[in-house]
Amino acid sequence: MSLSITQGFTKSLAMTVLSEIGDKTFIAAAILAMRHPRRLVLSGCLTALIVMTILSASVGWAAPNLISHKWTHHITTLLFLGFGLWSLWDAVKGEGEAEELDEFEAKLNADWKTNNGSTREGTKADDHLKKQRRKFLTQFFSPIFLKAFSITFFGEWGDKSQLATIGLAADENPFGVVLGGVLGQALCTTAAVLGGKSLATQISEKFVALSGGILFIIFGIQSFLTTVES
Repeated sequence: MSLSITQGFTKSLAMTVLSEIGDKTFIAAAILAMRHPRRLVLSGCLTALIVMTILSASVGWAAPNLISHKWTHHITTLLFLGFGLWSLWDAVKGEGEAEELDEFEAKLNADWKTNNGSTREGTKADDHLKKQRRKFLTQFFSPIFLKAFSITFFGEWGDKSQLATIGLAADENPFGVVLGGVLGQALCTTAAVLGGKSLATQISEKFVALSGGILFIIFGIQSFLTTVES
């Protein structure tokens, strides 16, 4: 079975966009961008998502070298069908969209107030000295960047989209999967950071889950009908 970069790219891009739009890391990026410089939030979230995509694709690429490609293909088929049914169930349930957003915002509000209070304890002289000593790397790896990175990275760890990326990279060209995943993550994260909370609240999580579920099932059926060498 020839592994097409274009096919891996297209599948990964579509899967990433439908998985990430309106999910918890999308909401996190939107809310963080309301309180902190967008440049730092975008770079932190994007870096985490790119690292996660590469790690996931690497695991998927290595899987056929550890077990037979036939087995990885069957596992991937089951993953896609399972994720499709999972997403459709989430769409049917359709609960907790506003509650999840409010709960996450309240948590970030509490953290922000705590950090703000501790920051004000420092003197203006100390702040001036810190600004003078701050170099490019220190600015780049600021607490805001690290916060955006950690919230996004650990929010994606074990998520449906991460597992789907592993399965996709095991069955498709991993380079195409990485390219499609990175582009999809960049589009979604940029939209979240620029659109903010207003965009996050306007997106119908039910519609996204329904679309993602249908897409996963299509991938699963296509994978099931595809012949693979032993």
